[in-house]
Amino acid sequence: MTLRIAEIFGPTIQGEGALIGEPTVFVRAGGCDFRCSWCDSLHAVDSAYRHTWTPMSADEVWGEVQRLSRSTPLTVSISGGNPAIQDFTDVIALGKANGYRFACETQGSIAKPWFADLDTLVLSPKPPSSGERADWDAFDACLAAAGTSTDTVLKIVIFDDADYAWARLAADRYPDLQLYLQPGNPTSDPDQAIELQDNIDRMLWLVDKTTSDAWFTPRILPQLHVLLWGNKRGV
Repeated sequence: MTLRIAEIFGPTIQGEGALIGEPTVFVRAGGCDFRCSWCDSLHAVDSAYRHTWTPMSADEVWGEVQRLSRSTPLTVSISGGNPAIQDFTDVIALGKANGYRFACETQGSIAKPWFADLDTLVLSPKPPSSGERADWDAFDACLAAAGTSTDTVLKIVIFDDADYAWARLAADRYPDLQLYLQPGNPTSDPDQAIELQDNIDRMLWLVDKTTSDAWFTPRILPQLHVLLWGNKRGV
């Protein structure tokens, strides 16, 4: 089976969520069933960039991961776009046979059997500011596909009060999932410098809001990669 790959890069560190700071090689799939208003990965989402996606076999993807990691086992993060559009079963099997760990982040709109082969599944449903709507039946199907062998967590990006209120409802719906919140980055253009203080202020706002509401369930984390590298691709 041929996979559409927007980019493979690393090793670097995971910049967000449950595995923040962990050395990682990223496999970014091309294609997505969403088009979020603040998407920072349009090169892996918009079909206008389809000509830049590389058709690769599972063996070719795995070979590039091995080359980048110098055959030293680490975490491989499958991202996108929405990687659940495609079948990464064989890539995961090749990596697992060589001692690598696998994580995947998806919005929870498409369930795949290979979720059960992951070490970590990050389900990141999109809040109102995205312009998209979460399909909770599809989300539940993703949970079922991952089963009990995969560590599944919930991650939500917060831009404003409406997103915050929505996140509280989502957390109530899935109380057994560890929840990660992070402030959204309003600057998505890779050629535009980020406003570092603005990102810090958004983080402080989110910390203050959760603590003042005595909402102590979520873990509040920054987008570390944005603070370090802005919107630069490939880090």
